[in-house]
Amino acid sequence: MRVDLLTREYPPFIYGGAGVHVNELARVLRPHIDVRVHAFDGPRLPGTEGADEGVQGYSELSELAAANAALRTLGVDLQMAEGVAGADLVHSHTWYANFAGHLAHLLYDIPHVISAHSLEPLRPWKAEQLGGGYRLSSFAEKTAYEGAAGIIAVSNGMRDDILRCFPAVAPEKVHVVHNGIDLSDWARPETEEAKAAAAATLARLGIIPDIPTVVFVGRITRQKGLPHLLRALRMIQKDTQIILCAGAPDTPEIMAEVEGLVAQLRAERPLVHFITEMLPRPELVAVLDAATVFVTPSVYEPLGIVNLEAMAVNLPVVGTATGGIPDVIVDGETGYLVPIEQLNDGTGTPLHPAKFEADLAERLTVLLTNPQLAEQMGKAGRKRVEDHFAWSAIAQRTLEVYRHVLR
Repeated sequence: MRVDLLTREYPPFIYGGAGVHVNELARVLRPHIDVRVHAFDGPRLPGTEGADEGVQGYSELSELAAANAALRTLGVDLQMAEGVAGADLVHSHTWYANFAGHLAHLLYDIPHVISAHSLEPLRPWKAEQLGGGYRLSSFAEKTAYEGAAGIIAVSNGMRDDILRCFPAVAPEKVHVVHNGIDLSDWARPETEEAKAAAAATLARLGIIPDIPTVVFVGRITRQKGLPHLLRALRMIQKDTQIILCAGAPDTPEIMAEVEGLVAQLRAERPLVHFITEMLPRPELVAVLDAATVFVTPSVYEPLGIVNLEAMAVNLPVVGTATGGIPDVIVDGETGYLVPIEQLNDGTGTPLHPAKFEADLAERLTVLLTNPQLAEQMGKAGRKRVEDHFAWSAIAQRTLEVYRHVLR
């Protein structure tokens, strides 16, 4: 069986959870089937990360250099659709590559499987980025979903969202296969060499170990709820160290809003680290290992690989009870779920933001002031990841979906 994975992100160009997912999925599927990868950002240079056999990178069409970003994306999709000739099945990830998968299905009469990492109808703020391109991205996604032979939802919440947003999709086509994590890459430093490297990372970033610390990791986008978190953090104890690993803003406007809220936070307390660089994995593990609690204040989150990463490093997680987050966090056992009432207009906007922020602060405070409880929940989180989110099991579930649609 030859399966071609179609993706916006692939090494060395990864900036979000979908890219991490595709990279790991390709790795665990290769021992079982013939896997080819088609990605954006141009051909991979020999000897560089991502330049593996069977990986094809595509550049944007020069004729569309001045076009809307969504139109440039569709230009890459046309090239991808041609490039998958000979595949038995195509498997696309995110709207960026969904339309390429749909065209390949029509062109070569092969099944198209989609992994749903997010949905355009639930990210209406993207109109700020794309303008009319948001209508193009929404059209491409809807067309692909309705024509797909199978859809993989990364959580039960995502499955519900798919069926609600695209009522023409038959429920039996939507399968739940969670995202996974490489447990060998995400674990507390154990060797003396790893501990020394971690200590050097903390020193470079100015992070103080062994004090109450809360950490956030995520892109600066509306769905991640960072402004709500920054307001909530003003309510926790002032000697708490706050680490914000936040970059890749969607728009200059949201970056300006976040920077203003960070400035307010820093004016009230000394230990605020705002890290906008994308840290290499070992350095991010060092940062996580230095924390007491991890926080995910998202108003829209299909699953949240960052939650799995934090749990694998023995951190309890405080996260919003929305989307796929309840599939990951066991409330009161591996962390806390923060209740939220949201608008049903696709934005996920909290109906009562002040209450949501206060509840977020309250649950963070419980763990920040009770290190024994935080450690206990962190250990439970690591075990949950080991039992339910290892990539070996996810590879088998994905292969089952492929075999189902090829019958």
